[in-house]
Amino acid sequence: MNFTETTPVQEQAIPVILEKRDAIVCAQTGTGKTAAYLLPLLSNLQTEPHHENKINAIIMAPTRELAQQIDQQLEGFAYFTPFSSIAVYGGSDGDAWDVQKKGLLTGADVVIATPGRLLSHINLYDIDFSGVKYFVLDEADRMLDMGFYDDIMKIEGLLPKNRQTVMFSATMPKKIRQLAKTILHNPVEISIAISRPPETIAQSAYICYESQKVELLKYIFKNKKPAKAILFAGTKAKVKEIAKTLRKIGLSVGEMHSDLDQSQRDQTMHEFRSERIDILVATDIVARGIDIDDISLIVNFEVPRDVEDYVHRIGRTARAGDSGTAITLVSPQEQHRFLRIEKFLHKDIDKIPVPAELGSAPEYRPQKERKSKKSSRSQQKKRSNNVSHRKRTSVSKNVSTIKKRTPRRKSKSRSEKDQTGR
Repeated sequence: MNFTETTPVQEQAIPVILEKRDAIVCAQTGTGKTAAYLLPLLSNLQTEPHHENKINAIIMAPTRELAQQIDQQLEGFAYFTPFSSIAVYGGSDGDAWDVQKKGLLTGADVVIATPGRLLSHINLYDIDFSGVKYFVLDEADRMLDMGFYDDIMKIEGLLPKNRQTVMFSATMPKKIRQLAKTILHNPVEISIAISRPPETIAQSAYICYESQKVELLKYIFKNKKPAKAILFAGTKAKVKEIAKTLRKIGLSVGEMHSDLDQSQRDQTMHEFRSERIDILVATDIVARGIDIDDISLIVNFEVPRDVEDYVHRIGRTARAGDSGTAITLVSPQEQHRFLRIEKFLHKDIDKIPVPAELGSAPEYRPQKERKSKKSSRSQQKKRSNNVSHRKRTSVSKNVSTIKKRTPRRKSKSRSEKDQTGR
């Protein structure tokens, strides 16, 4: 397969996994991490005794696209070995369900699965997990972001305690460390620094108002007719809205988001790869783990919340030594996030003037925007405290009024008792 040198994550992770140690590995997409766990996993299956008719390894992935891609790579790596694998993911037809069911019940050597789909099978059938020796979580941070924590813990609870667990994550937030403490035993920590995007990507930005973004998109695609472009938006609702707008101006547009079933996703990706679709409007489902060549332009409709997400997104272009362009639309509320990206890159990203016909644009003053945001939050907090204080004062006045009135009511009650002789 022409692997001549290891990448940094492969160099550090492969020896640890070969030693059957638990590991938590922080490495971004595109660093060769799939081979970093698949190659030693196959080696361990070859050299160690294992159950031939039971599931020996489970690899968890956040999306069906990534599960498919891992399965394809495993097929390539395991071509001259006797090991079988099955990819278990949703959005497919009844025939695919039956194939998945058969693989799980007859004991495919390696199961690559999304958490929700695997749980669906677990809830219906008595699947034997007693032979599982290896448990791998790929893109663990994305799985937690998608709300799979409980599903992962349910699946983990069905596996033998005496197993090797390896977790890969592009970021290392507190919730990932908590998950690692829960399911890993004395893990080796491997951290590969986030690499900066290649210089072959021409990065630029429009500093604009939120209301100008859609018109800017029309302007960008009117002046640039890319063979392949990906436009990233933060939500599936925004993806649908943007795709509809671009189609209205005559552009060839496809959508990629979680509302599509597997056949729709496959069809969209096929048309995009074969250039029957020029622009793919997508959520971050395409930012990680999807291998598409020849992307000439990336557009961020919003500034990504994390630096890592920005790197993953624009890393879809300029692959295999090609050049590419990345444009980000930055509203005043997003300027402080964009500044974080610039600080990470150690450079100022080029700011393109907003076309005069779209009206005046805001200045790029991220520090001021951040201060005004903090000031606004502080004022809101102050107002909230004042309201709370007024409420407390009002309550205390009411309490004192009640206290003053209470003796009079008691006195009247006693005099009434005296009058009745009770």
